[in-house]
Amino acid sequence: MAESKSNGSKPKTQAKRATTEAKKSAVKTAKASKRAATKTAVAEKNQVQTVVETAVDVPVGAVLAVSDRVSELVEPWTDRSKAERQIKSYRSNLRKSLKRTERRGSTARRKAITEARRNRSEVEQRVRKAIEEQTSRATGVVDTATGVVGTVSSQLASIR
Repeated sequence: MAESKSNGSKPKTQAKRATTEAKKSAVKTAKASKRAATKTAVAEKNQVQTVVETAVDVPVGAVLAVSDRVSELVEPWTDRSKAERQIKSYRSNLRKSLKRTERRGSTARRKAITEARRNRSEVEQRVRKAIEEQTSRATGVVDTATGVVGTVSSQLASIR
């Protein structure tokens, strides 16, 4: 009987070990799955939190930027001395801009006058040259015509 007990107990022991190992493996797998699910949930929560924070931060930041800009615009006008300083600054900047514009206009006008004088001189020279050429041609034509008239007159005189 002892033999059959020892033979029969081995498979039971192995079965118990297999069952225990299967339980341990299932527990490990369950814990690993739980950890993975927790990590995924935390990552998704962080991502959603970032998106929500951005959705809130952008409009709030825009409002603050507009508020700062309005304050910058209004600040110089909040008291009389500041307003007078601001107006003085505007006048000064306007004067500087006006003088700069005047200098640019003056420079452009002087350049245009100089260029016009050069062009006028050049045109006058061309016109004089053209007149001289035409006068020379006309003189040549008159001289030729006078010579022809003289020749025709002498021929007519010899015929008469």
